[in-house]
Amino acid sequence: MAIKITDDCINCEACEPECPNNAIYAPEESWKFSDGTTMSDDSEKEAESDEFFYIATDKCTECRGFNEEPACAAVCPVDCCVDDEDNVETEEELMAKKERLHA
Repeated sequence: MAIKITDDCINCEACEPECPNNAIYAPEESWKFSDGTTMSDDSEKEAESDEFFYIATDKCTECRGFNEEPACAAVCPVDCCVDDEDNVETEEELMAKKERLHA
């Protein structure tokens, strides 16, 4: 399951540098698969929030293969990095995503 940032976010930016997939973006910032990964897809994707930081679900691996737990959740001072129940993925799917992002 991917992680999402709730609207309780205070935009402190603590989570952004912790993400090994560079999947966390500032409000209104578009995202790319190529940001912080080995993927060559430079096409810009629309920002998913205009009010608070957000996680690009297609890049979130819950830190599988990098950390014991999601790094964003570990550093969030207001506990707004939570499981995204709308994007449930198996351990195998998360590891395959990690391999695609960091081939």
